Amino acid sequence: MRVKRYVVDSMPDALQKIRTDLGKDAVILNTKEIRTGGFLGMFGKKKIEVIAAIDNTNSNAAPTAPKVTSQLQQQKQQSMISHVYAAKSQPHQSDFPEVPDVLVNVSAENEPVAAKFVVDTASSLTQTSQQTYTPASVNAPNKISYQKDEQLIEELKQMKEMMKKLTQASDVFALPEPLQKLEQRLSDQEVDHKLIRQIMDETVADFQLADEPVTEESAVQLVKAKLAQVFQSDHSKKISPNTRVVHFVGPTGVGKTTTIAKLAAEQVLKYQRKVGFITSDTYRIAAIEQLKTYATILNVPLEVVFSPQDLVKAFQNLADCDVIFMDTAGRNFRNEMYVSELNSLLKTQGSSETILVLSLTTKYRDMKAITNNFNKFKLDKVIFTKMDETDSYGAIVNIVHEFSLQISYVTNGQSVPDDITELNEWQIIDLLLEEPRA
Repeated sequence: MRVKRYVVDSMPDALQKIRTDLGKDAVILNTKEIRTGGFLGMFGKKKIEVIAAIDNTNSNAAPTAPKVTSQLQQQKQQSMISHVYAAKSQPHQSDFPEVPDVLVNVSAENEPVAAKFVVDTASSLTQTSQQTYTPASVNAPNKISYQKDEQLIEELKQMKEMMKKLTQASDVFALPEPLQKLEQRLSDQEVDHKLIRQIMDETVADFQLADEPVTEESAVQLVKAKLAQVFQSDHSKKISPNTRVVHFVGPTGVGKTTTIAKLAAEQVLKYQRKVGFITSDTYRIAAIEQLKTYATILNVPLEVVFSPQDLVKAFQNLADCDVIFMDTAGRNFRNEMYVSELNSLLKTQGSSETILVLSLTTKYRDMKAITNNFNKFKLDKVIFTKMDETDSYGAIVNIVHEFSLQISYVTNGQSVPDDITELNEWQIIDLLLEEPRA
């Protein structure tokens, strides 16, 4: 059997070439559309690929050949099917190699049956291959995606219903009017909203437990008690008599040097203690001269250190002092690297305290970042300065509550040795809850 492949523009062209090359007894095995030429599979021309076959046995023997038995006909059918598969698997070539003759002669009356069988077989194979790409299989990912979208929409609906229920619940359990006013006052004072909600929830619970009506007076007393619990501490606000070295740390411009002078005057004039100064603030212009002026007025010695190695000599020179106040450089202590450098200056022998100095005119967000960086090492107390320059005091409550620091002093002016007092938490609470000024 001889099998040949043709690529033509139309079927009439194919039939003409098949008759010329293979004769009128040739059989068409398969036809399909293909594209030729173009670039990267694009812009190609449509062509028709035709595969035809002819039996090579002597045509004269055909009339005398016996009729094909059923067994031989099955062999012929299997052979033709194998040729169809072979033709489909062959790469694009002009001619196929000669195939060994495995068929006997068939009579004229059997040839149409064989041709019909080949055509039907090729058609069934084509249909089978096409079934692999049915619309259902192609659209399967789209169905999955559509199902996922429906599931997402359903989840969003459920979340919306849940938020609606929570909103309704919050409306049902709205705060009584006296507590609403106090809540607004604390919010105006920039107290952390989480702390406000905690205080209000506890206050409402106390009223429900006591089964008493919420009046303005009783609400104020209960909220004051809750705020006092935030400030509650067993430690002393003052500098301990046993403390040998007091480190003052903080960012730029908060008034550390002036605060040191005020506390030194208190120690000298009120407690008759011998005080010494150490400063490492060599960054700021005239910082050493400022502290030197205070030292001269109070008649206390002053040592300047440029590195941690100078500390040993400075402590030796101030060995006869009862307490040593150490002024550190004001830097951008939002940067943790500066805090780490400063920490090497805070390592002293004997009893010591580290006091963080913060200005009440600083935004709480910045105060929180600064305190968080210092708190990674060692902080004992906090001093708030420039109380006279602001009417917002919520940052005091926030710092004490979030970092569990012991309040110490508060300054309300620049006069030395005046304008510094121990921080009175009840005064701060009254300022937080007082009626807003006109």
